[in-house]
Amino acid sequence: MRIHLVAVGTRMPSWVVEGYQEYAKRLPRECSLQLTEIPLSRRHKSLIPAQARQQEGQAMLAALPKDCTVVALDVRGSRWGTEDLAGHLRDWMASGRDVAMLVGGPDGLSPACLDRADQRWSLSALTYPHSLVRIVLAEQLYRAWTLTTGHPYHRS
Repeated sequence: MRIHLVAVGTRMPSWVVEGYQEYAKRLPRECSLQLTEIPLSRRHKSLIPAQARQQEGQAMLAALPKDCTVVALDVRGSRWGTEDLAGHLRDWMASGRDVAMLVGGPDGLSPACLDRADQRWSLSALTYPHSLVRIVLAEQLYRAWTLTTGHPYHRS
């Protein structure tokens, strides 16, 4: 199983790239994390946020692997604790299907992305910069994996 992080935004600052890569490289092959960056829609006066979300959403949906489980990161989604995420990770690994996690741009996820999602996950009621979400997501996936395997990292 692979976990695909499909995120809107390119050219992240080096601290974002390094933070994300630090946790992504720790995950084993059986649940590797791969990033697919979707370019932001060009913002201009005549492009309203809904149109930008729609354009980005079409590109995100086109980037999804076939027959994958889709998890939309959405503030209105379910709040999962670490143990909850570890349970989902165990289920995803047992299914043998790839998982795609969708992180929208500054205007959020398109309705089409939310409709396609099998699950919706809220990291917090707080609003995070989308670049920071990449790092938090990678770290939490690594932490969940360590919990499922009894690795000591989770206790830190």
